[in-house]
Amino acid sequence: MGKTAQKKPMKFAHWVPNVSGGLVVSKVPQRTDWGLDYNVELAKIAEEVGFDYALTQIRFMGNYGAEYQHDSLMFSAALLANTDRLNIITAILPGIFHPAVVAKHGATADQIFNGRWCIHVASGWFREEYDALGVPWVEHDERYARSREFVDIMRGVWTEDDFDYEGKYWQIRGYTLKPKPLVLPDRPMPEVFQGGNSTAAQQMAAAVSDWYFMNGNTIEEHARQIEYVRKLAAARGRKVRFGVNAFVIARETEAEAAEQLERIIGGADVEAVEGFREAVKEAGQSTKDHVGMWVNSTARDLVQYNDGFKTNLIGTPDQIAERIVNLRKIGVDLILCGFLHFHEETRFFGERVIPLVREIEQADPMGKFTIV
Repeated sequence: MGKTAQKKPMKFAHWVPNVSGGLVVSKVPQRTDWGLDYNVELAKIAEEVGFDYALTQIRFMGNYGAEYQHDSLMFSAALLANTDRLNIITAILPGIFHPAVVAKHGATADQIFNGRWCIHVASGWFREEYDALGVPWVEHDERYARSREFVDIMRGVWTEDDFDYEGKYWQIRGYTLKPKPLVLPDRPMPEVFQGGNSTAAQQMAAAVSDWYFMNGNTIEEHARQIEYVRKLAAARGRKVRFGVNAFVIARETEAEAAEQLERIIGGADVEAVEGFREAVKEAGQSTKDHVGMWVNSTARDLVQYNDGFKTNLIGTPDQIAERIVNLRKIGVDLILCGFLHFHEETRFFGERVIPLVREIEQADPMGKFTIV
């Protein structure tokens, strides 16, 4: 009889607030800044207290509380230059970016920063950006088809010389990229992340992505998505890892955490939330099966624009750690954390929550704990 494989320890990532307004569409006071100095210090804190990844955001135009935005590629390079261990995930938008050009950027970053560069392929929901830049806006499922071509081309450029590709959106003729990304023992090329909760997004993840990010949700809904993507990937002989978005409010008491949540929601920028709600109709609501991001999100949920409250990492360190290990049991491999006050709360999470998670993992390496 074969041995049961131990579950790997949960990994942790933080959103990089490289756009103004923080991670909530709220007028509540917050000690988070979108500038480089603040984010370099944040990355150093995250690295020190046990985070594995950080994800830069991609915006080209101000919208819904994010009036100012730094470029994700340039910002990622700056963070990589100021850290030693943290992996930086750069978000890009197919259609606006060319896959072979991004492959070149990524290979250079990967060489310079010792294999710590990753990419998040965001298929796009904000049509105004595309219209303003004169980039064709295609319907929902076609955006994911375009993203699949994008990943195929990047991987081809990273692994082959004289690469050719005949796709619907891009055609490549005899392109050779040198240098290529590093080939590491546990990572043959840069990791590819993607998000999106729709059927098309899940099919893309199963076909080409290393990681599938899910918006905040209940543990039952996360389990359903994981099971579906795993089956699709297995049919292709592939494995996919899973990340969950969560807005974390860790406090000494449950009451303090709940009060902070209500202050954030009570201070919501109602006009901005409603504008966001209208814009994201281009996402899951536009699909034939009406499955996808933000389909069932209430105005309360949308105050955190990736449904981060739904994951319910809100409470004491013990409560949050227990919920994290329950997510690990259903197959979640990474928690993508947002915070109100990033410096202080990232440190608090790293010093008070992550050690509790590690204790439970060590006590039960197979992950056989009870979901509550």
